[in-house]
Amino acid sequence: MHAVIPYVTAALLFGLGVYGVLRRRNAILVLMAVELMLNAVNLILVTAGTLSGGVFALFVIVLAAAEVGVGLAIILQYYRMRAAVHVDEVVLHHEPEAG
Repeated sequence: MHAVIPYVTAALLFGLGVYGVLRRRNAILVLMAVELMLNAVNLILVTAGTLSGGVFALFVIVLAAAEVGVGLAIILQYYRMRAAVHVDEVVLHHEPEAG
């Protein structure tokens, strides 16, 4: 098998993930796009064929699982407070009241 095919596939997956992060409003879909980007990196690491590439891929998988757990917990808590998970409507800081 040619080594170019997995690299092109990974580049397409990563590009699709970047598009999803930049264009989606729903926070869960943004998390899915980030996972797609991480899987593209895993494909590159495994395609490299070295033992260290496989170890790094395993490390990325562990980080992705932790990211999903923490991200979903934050999104669920925000949904309980605001009943919406649109990224462009998230208030990151609270303005103090004047007076």
